[in-house]
Amino acid sequence: MGTQTHDGGGATGAAPRTAPRRTGRPARALERLRTGTDPTAAAARRAVRVTLAACTGFYVFLYALDRPVGATYALFSAVSVAALARIPGTGRQRAAVMLKLLPVACVLVTLGTFLAVRTWTAVAGTLVIGFFLAFVAAAGPRPAGASPGLQLLYILPCFPPYAPDTLGERLTGTVVGLALAVLAEAFVLPDARAPSYAARAAAAARSAARCAAALRGPPYALPADVARQATAAGEAVRPSRVPEAERPAGPGLRERALAHTGLAARTLLARLRALPAPGSGTPPDPPGLALLGSVAAATRETAVLLAGDPAPAEAGAAARALHTARERTAVLQPAAPIDRRRHAALVEIADAALVLGRAADIAVRGRAAVPDTTEGRFWYAGAHPLRLWWIRLAGHAEPGSVHFQNAVRISLALAVARTVAGLDTLPHGFWAMLAVLSLTRTTAVQTRATVRQALIGTFVGALAAGVVLALADGATLPCAILLPPLMLVAFCVGPVRGVGWMQAMFTLVVSVVFAQLSAATWQLAEVRFLDVLIGSVIGMLCGLLAWPKGAHDELGRCVARMLRGAAEQVAATARAVTAGAGTPPAVRDDAEVQHALLLAETAYAQYQGEAQHPAGPGPDWHSALMAGHHVLWGARRVLEAAGEPEPAPDHSAGSRVRSYGAWVADGFAMAAARFDVPRGGRRGEPRAARVKADEGPQPGGPEPSDATRDAPPLFFTVTAWLDSLTADLGRMAAAHAVEDRPGRQP
Repeated sequence: MGTQTHDGGGATGAAPRTAPRRTGRPARALERLRTGTDPTAAAARRAVRVTLAACTGFYVFLYALDRPVGATYALFSAVSVAALARIPGTGRQRAAVMLKLLPVACVLVTLGTFLAVRTWTAVAGTLVIGFFLAFVAAAGPRPAGASPGLQLLYILPCFPPYAPDTLGERLTGTVVGLALAVLAEAFVLPDARAPSYAARAAAAARSAARCAAALRGPPYALPADVARQATAAGEAVRPSRVPEAERPAGPGLRERALAHTGLAARTLLARLRALPAPGSGTPPDPPGLALLGSVAAATRETAVLLAGDPAPAEAGAAARALHTARERTAVLQPAAPIDRRRHAALVEIADAALVLGRAADIAVRGRAAVPDTTEGRFWYAGAHPLRLWWIRLAGHAEPGSVHFQNAVRISLALAVARTVAGLDTLPHGFWAMLAVLSLTRTTAVQTRATVRQALIGTFVGALAAGVVLALADGATLPCAILLPPLMLVAFCVGPVRGVGWMQAMFTLVVSVVFAQLSAATWQLAEVRFLDVLIGSVIGMLCGLLAWPKGAHDELGRCVARMLRGAAEQVAATARAVTAGAGTPPAVRDDAEVQHALLLAETAYAQYQGEAQHPAGPGPDWHSALMAGHHVLWGARRVLEAAGEPEPAPDHSAGSRVRSYGAWVADGFAMAAARFDVPRGGRRGEPRAARVKADEGPQPGGPEPSDATRDAPPLFFTVTAWLDSLTADLGRMAAAHAVEDRPGRQP
């Protein structure tokens, strides 16, 4: 779990090195075109769909029905959800999301229409509605992608004139524009769909079955090719390797269960790869081999379930057999001390396979699987959908969440822009708010770079628009002819060539649009540039005042918070195991680690998309996050084992567990100090922690004698978990050592 892989060529008998230079890039381009992953082709398909939907509604309302208000809303509704919004997935997946957004769009248009009566009501609405629409990004990639488009649907009607009598026409245009966008996305130039997450998890389950089967025969170790396939299958279900549209990141039951399935699959594959070999000259215990056979059968059954293949007549029989075999094997006492560590590892493998099967069952069958899921780790299985949404949103309703920070930043910038537009009575003032919406980034550095390119592009586009409007001299026919090709080029070139090109072409598009709605001169292009300039300045100022470093510093704080909670969890678990309480504590006892891990993973996801990264080697954020998962799920498994009717460690073994647990907890506390970024400061390690680290290995660390100690199985379950955490600490320490090497002063 968490093993990094490195892509490499190196096939034997390869062609000379000059051959790939001639054919590699075209071949990759053709492959991207065939699979639908080429960004230029994807942008071209989207441009065709947006242009078709927007222009159809605009021309029908304006020229066939003589309804300029309906024409405006039909065009901008299609542009908002199909171009400004970045809903991930294929056209049909986006169409399904857009259809669900239709009532929300109508509510936003209605609110914007009635709040436009006064500047202060429009500003208040912008602040509240803007925050809410941005904050729902915490619910997953699809709400996050739809948020900018929904913001535009509120911005458009919240400007004068205050005309509630036109609400019917506005809503009609909105509905027609969205309907045309849905039809275009669903049926025009369909996209190829990437493999679903369930299919990836099914492949991981099949790989686990092959590993378990291979470990049953001599030499009782994984062949190199099987190990490579297992590593690749585990990496394929890592969320960062999955397209956003297929990533199980939502708050719903099936999304949570599918994410749990992927985590369980990666854990199972990692444990299978790390299974200790039998002692030299000692054959493996027959019960252990039988348990591996049950694991192979159960994971094959899980793969069939996830793949959607027809279920066998006795569905679930393999999982029930594995549960029985696991309970029987857990209480056995191998004769040879060296076998006990392998025995504990086999029980851990069986447990991971059971978790994989149960999580997959919930992901596929939903609430129909609830009666069979009584363990605390599946707490979400019986929760109401509204409660699941509330838990997700409430978990991010604090300043430490990057979703909360982004929502505050964009809502404040939009409110300031609306205030300026209202007080100065800017003509076409919503362009200033649109500039804020489309140009503000999560870091001040990115916003500044984006604004510079946008202003250059807008200036060039304004010059071109001025020439076009001057040549048209008030005639609408030339503008009507130019609109479709200009829109096609704008939405095709802009996403590929960058924000400068997008702003230049979009300036031309809006100029010819408004020239058809009312009489316009070349000065319309001047107004467009002025509004974009005002919106850009407001966006930069708000970006400087509200968390200017984006996710970088917050990621350090969230990871440090998670590691401090992990340190407490490790120490508490070691004490609980040796206390002989007999029953595990409630699963919500680790809520702090869960919450901190959620915030850290969200910050890491945003950090990966930001350009403001420090030069040179940096912290190994991913290793820290995987260590948090290992603490969270490992502690639960250890505490469950402590509650089973098996002997507790004796005084000597218990003392060893406590000292080892305290040593690992100290390591996590030291790692937290290294990752932490104090408010108003920079990340660094307190001197006390550095001095302690320089003293060398502390008492209580891993000892070779742990493998041969005469102790009950629970001792080996705990030490195996602590050994894996020690490896996590080693990876984090190695990354920090590389980071410090260029000359940081101790």
